[in-house]
Amino acid sequence: MTKDTSDGSSELPVIHGEIHICNDKITYVGDPRFAPSADWDREIDADGNIIMPGFKNAHTHSGMTFLRSYADDLPLQNWLYDKVFPLEALLTSEDIYWCSRLAIMEYLTSGITANFDMYQKTDAIVRASVDSCYRTVLCGSVNNFVSSVEELEQNYLRYNNYDPLISSQLGFHAEYTTSEELLHGIADLSHKYKAPVYTHNSETADEVSDCVKRTGYTPTVYMERLGLLDHGGGGFHCVHMTEEDLDIYKEKGLWAVTNPSSNLKLASGIAPLTHMLDKGISLAIGTDGPASNNCLDMFREMFLTTALQKVTEQNASAMDANIVLRMAASNGAPAMCLPDCDCLAPGKQADLIMLDIHQPNMQPVNDVSKNIVYSGSKQNVLMTMIAGNILYENGIYKIGEDPERISAKVNETIHRISRS
Repeated sequence: MTKDTSDGSSELPVIHGEIHICNDKITYVGDPRFAPSADWDREIDADGNIIMPGFKNAHTHSGMTFLRSYADDLPLQNWLYDKVFPLEALLTSEDIYWCSRLAIMEYLTSGITANFDMYQKTDAIVRASVDSCYRTVLCGSVNNFVSSVEELEQNYLRYNNYDPLISSQLGFHAEYTTSEELLHGIADLSHKYKAPVYTHNSETADEVSDCVKRTGYTPTVYMERLGLLDHGGGGFHCVHMTEEDLDIYKEKGLWAVTNPSSNLKLASGIAPLTHMLDKGISLAIGTDGPASNNCLDMFREMFLTTALQKVTEQNASAMDANIVLRMAASNGAPAMCLPDCDCLAPGKQADLIMLDIHQPNMQPVNDVSKNIVYSGSKQNVLMTMIAGNILYENGIYKIGEDPERISAKVNETIHRISRS
């Protein structure tokens, strides 16, 4: 069992003990000899397996499951404008509901207990999450084509007081899809509520150079000058960052959320994570959406996060596995404004997973955390619990819907709109 390591230490201690859960909260973690007695609805023998905080998917687009393997092997701008946007315009709320439920199933198999979801028709995302008993943080996706500043504010006020599993943060799609007028409006909201703002940032070299041509500034500097970053937040991807950009991230306490699989698949580049760490910038990990990844798998993201830094730095000791595991399991919580979901400790949310260490890929157990990052996979996820509810266990989903029906609904969606 991993324990609370929120003191900032680099190591990730493992203890032999037990964990008690009452309703949605953890009530005890530690030595069985000192555990309080209680009458349990269920007692689970973990058989020496690992119980740890669930992974946090700090950037994704769940509703894009309908596009998995539909528009591949294309540069980002062609992929986005020629393939993605035209089909997305045909989606209904019901389509996004079923597509989001399919994504949630995949998150559960990967041990992901919360996602930071940027997509349209937030009512459908919320309904899918609540019906699945899944934890979702909504990220605003305002741009010139979808949503508005008024809708962003309505969602922020409504969904932060809607359901314990749902919360909402201010955000917009990207600098290059959002007019300056809209950006001013979002900055005003941020100042009004003293709220962080999130967006795609510096994903490609063209994005940065085009912004410099239009505004005279990189996207990060441009957003900083507009007042969008005054209350924190973060950027997704952050691949092509200047030293000035990184200084702003450090000064403003912004989160850089890396998405290595997507950045490789779209040939966007490799984020300078090692340099960011050296500067003290906070890092988290996301899968990005199932159209650009195409797999919602935190194990693959963790391996790529460390391996790519080793190659780019030409240093096999770069980006230690312990740092990466913390990025995936703990750092995503504060990045997504989920302070009670970062570790296993009394009073924290019972968002946790059990990993099978008896399988061959996890033996021998010389170093548990390095096994998880370097050799672990979705096959090791035995159980995923959110808010004290087991939603996935031993290959069985407990999400209130037949998995086959969810898959069928998503297939119906892509077949319909791809022929329109």
